[in-house]
Amino acid sequence: MTLFGKRIPMMASLLVWALVWEVVGQLDLIFLIPPMSAIIQTGIQLVQSVSWQSASIITIRSFCIGMALAIGVGVPLGILMGRFKAIDNLMAIWVNMFVSAPLSALVPILMILFGLGETTVVVTVFLFAVWIIVLDARAGVMQVPPSLLEMGRSYGASGWKLFTQIILLSALPEILAGIRIGLIRGVKGVVIGQILVSIVGYGELFELFSRSFEMESFWALTLILFAAALLLSALVEIFEKRIEYYAGAR
Repeated sequence: MTLFGKRIPMMASLLVWALVWEVVGQLDLIFLIPPMSAIIQTGIQLVQSVSWQSASIITIRSFCIGMALAIGVGVPLGILMGRFKAIDNLMAIWVNMFVSAPLSALVPILMILFGLGETTVVVTVFLFAVWIIVLDARAGVMQVPPSLLEMGRSYGASGWKLFTQIILLSALPEILAGIRIGLIRGVKGVVIGQILVSIVGYGELFELFSRSFEMESFWALTLILFAAALLLSALVEIFEKRIEYYAGAR
C-alpha cells in the first residue's frame, strides 16, 4: 500500500481500525464494544491466568491432533485421487459435498456420537480441515506437466522415483497451500466445536465471559485467536513461497 508516495505496510491498517475501535469504545456508544486499550489490558491479565493457560493447553492439543489427522489423511487421499481416476471418481463427490456443506450443523451429531468432550472437538477440527487439503493435493498432482514424467521415464526413473522426485515435489506448493487454508479452517473448527460443547477449552471461557457480560475478556480472547490464526497462516505461507520458488527452479 502506498500513501503520499511512501510505502506503508499492510499491517498499518490494523492500527487505523484499532484507533477507530478505541474512539467508539471511549464514546460508550455500544455496550458490547469496550475501548481497545481496556481489551489489551485485560488480555495481558488474561494470558497470565491459570484458567486461560489450562484452556489453551486443551485447545492446542485438540487442534494439533485434529490437524495431524487431517494432514495425514488429506494429503495421501488427494495424491491418490490425482493419480488414479477410479479413486477420484469414487471420492470426488464426497469431498466436494463436505467442502461446500455447513459443517457446523454436524457438531451436534458428533456430540451424540463422541460425547461432550475433547474427542468431539478433535473430530470437528479434522472435518473442517481435511477436505480442502484433499482438494489442493489432488489439484497439485493433476497439474504436474506430463513432459516431466516423460523425461523421467526416458532417463529410466522407477515408479517410486517418479513419485518422490517429480510428482511430489511438483505438487508440493499446492499441497502446502491446502495445508495453510486447512490450518485456518482448523482454527475455526476448534473454536466452533468448543463453543457448542461449551465445557472444554476456549468454549468454556467464551461461555463464561458472554454469560457474565465480561466483554473486555470476551474480545481479548477473540483477538488472541485471530492473532494465532494469522500467525499460523503467515508461517506456512513463508514456507510455501520458498517451496514454490524451489519447485519452479527445478
